[in-house]
Amino acid sequence: MENPGGNPATDAVPHEFSIRPASAGDAGAILQCLRAAFEPYRSQYTPQAYLDTVMTPDALLQRLQSMTVLVAVDAHGKIVGTIGGAAVSSTEGHLRGMAVPSESQGRGIAQHLLDAIEKHLLAKGCVRISLDTTEPLQRAMRFYEKNGFRRTGRVTDFFGMPLIEYLKLF
Repeated sequence: MENPGGNPATDAVPHEFSIRPASAGDAGAILQCLRAAFEPYRSQYTPQAYLDTVMTPDALLQRLQSMTVLVAVDAHGKIVGTIGGAAVSSTEGHLRGMAVPSESQGRGIAQHLLDAIEKHLLAKGCVRISLDTTEPLQRAMRFYEKNGFRRTGRVTDFFGMPLIEYLKLF
């Protein structure tokens, strides 16, 4: 159905978004995105694990300097997803901070973010990509498994929570 009186130049289709590298100017919006995505799981995290996941402004600025952080931006300029990745050796990349708030899920944002960061890390020579996640994030685990990531069997302590390692080989 048409939107009578709508402006085609400014009315956005709800599923439109683009992926781009984040900048320091995006920090506030990235923090909002992380908090919105992880708030439903807050009670299942230890306080320290939650803070490390949603980050402080200083921690985010450090991540922006040490990793490639990508953002998904909707047609209105709102950040609706994020992911970070870095080469941790000459052949392995590591992902951190994948977040898509619930109101933006189901639009392909996570898939596009993952595809973009994998492409970036493959171009750097990575043939293995690892990530870590926690038990409360069952939907994320299914998503990673659907995309070829497998549990390695390595589980470490994440501020009093089990942290489960996943690995994908290319």
